[in-house]
Amino acid sequence: MSSIPESESQNASSSTQESPPKPPIEPIRLPTVEEIRGQDIWNNCLVRSVVSGVMGGGLGLMMGLFLGALDNPVMQDQMTGKQQIIYQAKQMGQRSWSSCKAFAVMGVVYSASECVVEKVRAKHDITNTVVAGCVTGGAISARGGPKAACVGCAGFAAFSVVIEKFLDRHT
Repeated sequence: MSSIPESESQNASSSTQESPPKPPIEPIRLPTVEEIRGQDIWNNCLVRSVVSGVMGGGLGLMMGLFLGALDNPVMQDQMTGKQQIIYQAKQMGQRSWSSCKAFAVMGVVYSASECVVEKVRAKHDITNTVVAGCVTGGAISARGGPKAACVGCAGFAAFSVVIEKFLDRHT
C-alpha cells in the first residue's frame, strides 16, 4: 500500500479543502455628533452654493491663467520683449478674472438649483440633474434671448446628464 499513514492522508486532503477564515462581523457604527453636524451643515443649500461658487471661481481662475498664456499678441514682431511680457500678463489677468466670474456663477446657479429641486422633491435622482442643468444653461444664455435660453437649457441639461452618467453618482 502507501507509505503515508491513513490519518496523515486525511489531514492533507482536508487542509486543501479548507477555506480561508472569514473576517469577523463588525457592528454598525453610529455617526458621531460631529459627523451629524457636518452633514447638517453640508445639507444647507446656501453652504453648498457658496462652496460651489468658490470652487468654480478657482477652477475658472486656473483655466483663465492657462488659456491667457496661450494668447499671442497680434503685433508680436513690433513689440519688445518687455512689452510682450506686460501684454501677456494683462491678457492672462483679464482672461482669468473673466473665467473666474463665469465659472463661479455657473457653480452657484447649478448647485443652488440642484439642491432646491432635491429638497422640494425629496429624491436624489437624475431628474434633479436635468432640471439644474436646464436652469443653469438657461440662466447663463438668457442675455441672447428666449431661443438662446432654450438652446442653453437643453445643452447644459444634456451635458449635466452625460457627466452624471460618467461619474455614476445616481445608481
